[in-house]
Amino acid sequence: MKIYLPLDSFAVACGADLIAETLRAEAARRGIALQLIRNGSRGMAWLEPLAELEIDGVRHGFGPLEPGDVAGLFDAPQSHPKAIGPVEAHPFWAGQTRLTFARVGVIDPLSLEDYEAHGGLSGLRRALGMSRDACLEEVTQSGLRGRGGAGFPTGIKWQTVAKAVADQKYIVCNADEGDSATFADRMLMEGDPFTLIEGMIIAGISTGATRGYIFTRSEYPVVIRVMDEAIRRAEAAGLLGDDILGSGHSFRLEQRVGAGAYVCGEETSLLNALEGKRGVVRAKPPLPALQGLFGRPTVINNVISLATVPVIFAEGAAHYRDFGIGRSRGTIPLQLAGNVKYGGLYETAFGLTLEQIIRDIGGGTATGRPVKAVQAGGPLGAWFPTSLFHIPFGYEEFAGAGGLIGHAGLTVVDDQTNMLKMARFAFEFCAVESCGKCTPCRIGAVRGVEVIDRIGRGDAAALPLLESLCSTMKSGSLCALGGFTPYPVMSALTHFPQDFSVKEQEDA
Repeated sequence: MKIYLPLDSFAVACGADLIAETLRAEAARRGIALQLIRNGSRGMAWLEPLAELEIDGVRHGFGPLEPGDVAGLFDAPQSHPKAIGPVEAHPFWAGQTRLTFARVGVIDPLSLEDYEAHGGLSGLRRALGMSRDACLEEVTQSGLRGRGGAGFPTGIKWQTVAKAVADQKYIVCNADEGDSATFADRMLMEGDPFTLIEGMIIAGISTGATRGYIFTRSEYPVVIRVMDEAIRRAEAAGLLGDDILGSGHSFRLEQRVGAGAYVCGEETSLLNALEGKRGVVRAKPPLPALQGLFGRPTVINNVISLATVPVIFAEGAAHYRDFGIGRSRGTIPLQLAGNVKYGGLYETAFGLTLEQIIRDIGGGTATGRPVKAVQAGGPLGAWFPTSLFHIPFGYEEFAGAGGLIGHAGLTVVDDQTNMLKMARFAFEFCAVESCGKCTPCRIGAVRGVEVIDRIGRGDAAALPLLESLCSTMKSGSLCALGGFTPYPVMSALTHFPQDFSVKEQEDA
């Protein structure tokens, strides 16, 4: 009997480890040989823990499971009340274009044999047979852009590091996933860690870097455990070290764990933390591509950016570039959270409208009330009202509407949400998480909370102060934390002025 049960944090938080113990105990009681594989999550968070029972070679899903549901899997799985049928026929799964996440939820995350059987290492083997210039051209032609927030072209960043002259170069993976409504990095690292390792090796081959670091959040214990073990197994298999797969190329990789500071998601703060310094923002120039980790040329990319590289090399730049719209090429892992009926991760090509994403894929709100708005890009992203739900999901399209894609986290709220409170949260979040480097961020966020509270008490004189304060923060901060805090505040004020109405606050 073969059953797949996620080790992913979605499932673990919902009791998957207890379900695993119950499955083993039930199988032992019945004298049944059980093969229990702890896979990654399929991304259907509302169904976790989602167990998959292999029946005649087809994986059938059951979820969300509780310990009392386990016996039924052994008795009559076809009539089980939690049965959802063949998992890959489920509409949420079947409608996706899975490239980066093709193996997540499918394979045993720590089995290199399973990884290779599902296409793993084919990209690396191709890269090993290419010149450095050819590798750089492949990434550039794919149209891949940074998936961590800024959307900077990956190929240009790699070319800059490749052309730099230095005795040592580095590849740094930014896995400090701190935005609300984002979990793609975590899911990828828990469910398919070898694809990140493969992507970092290819980055090293392409740029001449021989050392790599993964900077992971301390809040991700499952990631830390899985990645450490994956690195150990990759070293044992000859994927890491002084002679990668007998090619003569050298690349060594370590995972480092941060202390949980949000600002360390900013690349220069991350570099400081890696060097053992306080996590504060560095002024630019110099750019990290020229003077990064320990003053050496450094590629810093997000998890999803690096994990997508093996797909590009396995299938070719043109294959990847064929997905998407405009300058937003390839696929994007949408992360649906907040008050949404079907929350989770959905990978698809750029170009779907917010209407399609929130209503058709997400199913609207979990409360059943009308959708009021969606915040895209984490706690510093703009709020989009339903009147803007026609906008396609793309970098330039969102920027043109006063927002940003960021890490593609989407937080849905219903019509009972007060946007004044959401604006206050943005300021409060920045006040707590500021590294203190920039005066507009350090002081402006604190003043912002005070101004919002004045509006909430019915002080009409505070309204004009809000715009002035946001303008100062946007222009005077060195990093995204202070610079982007005005986005959620001003978008909330622009699209939902009634929530900022002094009269309404007085009446309330």
